[in-house]
Amino acid sequence: MMCIPLKVRSAYSLAESTVRLYDLLGKCQEMGVPAVAVTDHHNLFGALEFASNAVKAGIQPIIGCALSIQTPDVPIKAGEHLPQLFVYVQNETGYLNLSKLLSQSYITRDPAETPHITLEQLHNNTEGLLAATGSLTTTTGKMLSAGQYERAFTHIKTIQDLFPERLYIEIARQDSAAEAANEAALLEAAHTLNLPLLAAQDVFFLEKELHGAHDILLGIGDSTTVSNPARRQSNPQHYFKHPTELQKLFADIPEALHNTVHLAQRCAFMPEPRKPILPRFSEDEAESLKTQAFQGLEKRLAHYKTLNKEIDTAPYQQRLEYELNTIISMGFAGYFLIVADFIGWSKQQGIPVGPGRGSGAGSVVAWVLSITDLDPLELNLLFERFLNPERVSMPDFDIDFCQDRRDEVISYVQQKYGADKVAQIITFGKLQARAVLRDVGRVLELPYGQVDRICKLVPNNPANPMTLQEAIDFEPQLRAIQQEEETSSLMDISLQLEGLYRHASTHAAGVVIGDRPLEQLVPLYRDVRSSMPATQFNMKYAETAGLVKFDFLGLRNLTIIQMAVDFINGLDPDRHLTLRELDGFDDPAAYQVLRDANTTAIFQVESDGMKKLLAKLQPDRFEDIIAVLALYRPGPLNSGMVDDFIKRKRGEQPIDY
Repeated sequence: MMCIPLKVRSAYSLAESTVRLYDLLGKCQEMGVPAVAVTDHHNLFGALEFASNAVKAGIQPIIGCALSIQTPDVPIKAGEHLPQLFVYVQNETGYLNLSKLLSQSYITRDPAETPHITLEQLHNNTEGLLAATGSLTTTTGKMLSAGQYERAFTHIKTIQDLFPERLYIEIARQDSAAEAANEAALLEAAHTLNLPLLAAQDVFFLEKELHGAHDILLGIGDSTTVSNPARRQSNPQHYFKHPTELQKLFADIPEALHNTVHLAQRCAFMPEPRKPILPRFSEDEAESLKTQAFQGLEKRLAHYKTLNKEIDTAPYQQRLEYELNTIISMGFAGYFLIVADFIGWSKQQGIPVGPGRGSGAGSVVAWVLSITDLDPLELNLLFERFLNPERVSMPDFDIDFCQDRRDEVISYVQQKYGADKVAQIITFGKLQARAVLRDVGRVLELPYGQVDRICKLVPNNPANPMTLQEAIDFEPQLRAIQQEEETSSLMDISLQLEGLYRHASTHAAGVVIGDRPLEQLVPLYRDVRSSMPATQFNMKYAETAGLVKFDFLGLRNLTIIQMAVDFINGLDPDRHLTLRELDGFDDPAAYQVLRDANTTAIFQVESDGMKKLLAKLQPDRFEDIIAVLALYRPGPLNSGMVDDFIKRKRGEQPIDY
């Protein structure tokens, strides 16, 4: 008889599980397990990632969650998690209800409280959800462990009323005296209330051998050490058991095994990928875009006339029409209008905005809408790098705002489209090589100086971080440390935990804007340090769910430039300098600053390596700046291409086309 695993916590149960989703699906394939449920701790962070990859692996995904439930009659010790209720999504209604419950628990919570749900909040929000109660971590389990049998029975009846015909009684056998003591009461409740039994197996790591690493991970998450007698400890039985092991374990109650399959059969939902969803900017977005674009082109060309520039307007007209046809046919007219609107508002408010960078600077439409301020035709930039009908992907402008006033722009967007339709994007901090060594060393109580010396043997390259295994392969001293008795555990456990998620935060720039309250599209999260919600899905899966990302980058360089402009204007009350009236493309003094490598606080050219390259190349025109930014990459730097370019610029080597 098959037993479906229904209580797997993944790495998205932050600092609680070592189970990586990819490894979990591989384990299911290896054991012939046809379905599996992931029930992360009060979140759906990995739901879409899990579901989409499970289907590709030929495994039925069951989306679940270990909801944190607050009940006034269950005392919680300091440092303990709230009691849990395990729920499973049957259909789209259930998914939307679960998403709503989780979203509200994060968005409306008191910053001093752990996100949770009350029984009152479950009313009218349980349709499409199955529930399971009984294990030690649930409200029922905690009541039974405290000897409160009547309260436990009453609580089960309350949950049964909330989930009519959709509640199971869990029976867990994970080598725990408390579980054994509770089992008789749970069996009696199931019989009295006519509730089905469910074989439960908590999974926090895939292999038995990972028990020690999981124990240290709990210490990392709880900021404690191995010598603390009161610390939360890992249960060696919380590994991913083979179905035959579970068959033996529950041989006396086969219906509990059968009901795991029955529950899986009742769950027939996975969140589907959606096409991009945007708020409607106007009734006829295509016509609005055309009108604004041609008006903008007239202004740009008129400005050239004031500078006495002779311009052939035909190429601009042709390029604009070509781009407009492409943008409109791909369905992106609204995206351009939305971006142009908040950039235009920012400029009207005197908020410094970058001139444009990345592939978006190749668009004439972006230029005439004042999204960017560089003429793509003058600089021979390609529109197809930004949008290409043969490779359909969302346009993505990298937009820089003055760091001090970026929040004003986001507030404007919230006011225009609705605060419930705008959110940041979640990101997850990982235990990378140096960080995992420090955290594991602290839990193991190794001397700080010793761990610090080991960490410094790992090469530090933030742009391309080296894994711990790569560092060991590269550095002989680390290989020797791995063999030493005193430090072998540090190295081995760090290798097992590296790459796991440690905490959640928000993307530095990404903001999504929807056409409806976002909790109807994705579950939401809120960092206690922010007043703005974030998606529970990372950037990749938020976009898969249909949300479109807009980059609101806060750039300190723009802040510094604005301070300089304000300072200059302050020296002379009659002067009103603006950056737009300056034309630095042909300013010899500007290029001299670059040739002298006096570029601290100048965007993209302030690193030591970039300063050395500028000093060697001696730029004297704008095209040289373009070349410098393209050449300062590992490939060109390591191939000799940079030296060839410099020799050819100086005329010391012939140019070969």
